[in-house]
Amino acid sequence: MHVPDGFLNAPVSVATGAVAAAAVAVSLRGARRELAGAAAHHGAERTAPLAGLVAAFVFAVQMLNFPVGAGTSGHLMGGALAAILVGPYTGVLALSVVLLMQALLFADGGLTALGTNITLIGVVTVVASYAVFRALVRVLPRRRGSVTAAAFVSALLSVPAAAAVFTGLYALGGTAEVPLGKVLTAMLGVHTLIGVGEALITTATVGAVLAVRPDLVYAARGLARPLVLRSGPVATPGAGPVPQAATTSTTTSGTDGPAEAPAPATRPASARKVWAGGLAATLLCAGVVSFYASGAPDGLERVAGEYGISTEEEHGLAGSPLADYGIASIADERLSGGLAGVIGAGTTLAAGTGVLVVVSRRRNARATAGAAAAPAADGGAGRAESDTGRTPAGNA
Repeated sequence: MHVPDGFLNAPVSVATGAVAAAAVAVSLRGARRELAGAAAHHGAERTAPLAGLVAAFVFAVQMLNFPVGAGTSGHLMGGALAAILVGPYTGVLALSVVLLMQALLFADGGLTALGTNITLIGVVTVVASYAVFRALVRVLPRRRGSVTAAAFVSALLSVPAAAAVFTGLYALGGTAEVPLGKVLTAMLGVHTLIGVGEALITTATVGAVLAVRPDLVYAARGLARPLVLRSGPVATPGAGPVPQAATTSTTTSGTDGPAEAPAPATRPASARKVWAGGLAATLLCAGVVSFYASGAPDGLERVAGEYGISTEEEHGLAGSPLADYGIASIADERLSGGLAGVIGAGTTLAAGTGVLVVVSRRRNARATAGAAAAPAADGGAGRAESDTGRTPAGNA
């Protein structure tokens, strides 16, 4: 649901641009905390590349339009997926990078509508899905299956939520007279169907990461397997059989009850292997599978054509070398689209990782400066107390 230039008037476009800028500014601060928390789990040097990979993966999967019936297609928005995997603030930044790359490199989504697209796809879907997700995991049993169930529902609802907000924006500043009630009904109907596809993709991806490295899923960090501690007497020669060891259980879920039998120890996949697997899936989607994507108009395009919303203006970068996800100088359609997709995914990966590395390092720099200042302050206070306690010899 990439809004093109010309759908909304200038005041509404400026207002959504301000909302998007404010959301990105707030997310920069929030992402520092999320990345710092992730660093405590699997190393500071890996948090930004993993989050950047999420941006590249969303870019690649957004190329895979899937049919939803009646000559209409849809594609992943990615708000729920990003929020669950890397956190809501980091998710907003990741999707903002995706939308920026699409607008500048591929003429997908208007330039004057960039703020609108970030607001709809990068903010509304993240906020709506994460709110639903957190509400569900509070009432569902604390296990991994609950994460995937909550991911499905939250992703499903996030798409019609964005469609409803777009209809509200169009009511405020649409450039054509349309029956808003019918447009809202049509937008909600088609985007609910698209939401089913969104939910399936999100659930499959989150489930795959949970299966190999649940600690890499931001929203699943509080659902760790109970830590089982065993203690008992030490066997000595001639002392007879050793009594069964006592078992105690410490859980991170905050629930009481008997400890479960410990599962056989298995070595989890390294973060580097997960990153490599995610990169391979990203390049496969962008470079190969994208050729088989549906060519039917997406939900917004279909509703716009049916109800006369279309007053689309030509994109300012319509003549760019990668416009419409193809390389103009390559005649072979499969090769042209595949190379364009790989270039886009690689550029998004580099840009997303770069932004998040800067955000993470600023957080680390502030933490280091604070830690260095604390001992100095303590030392100064100690010297002051020592000087106060001295009595001059002449006054003794």
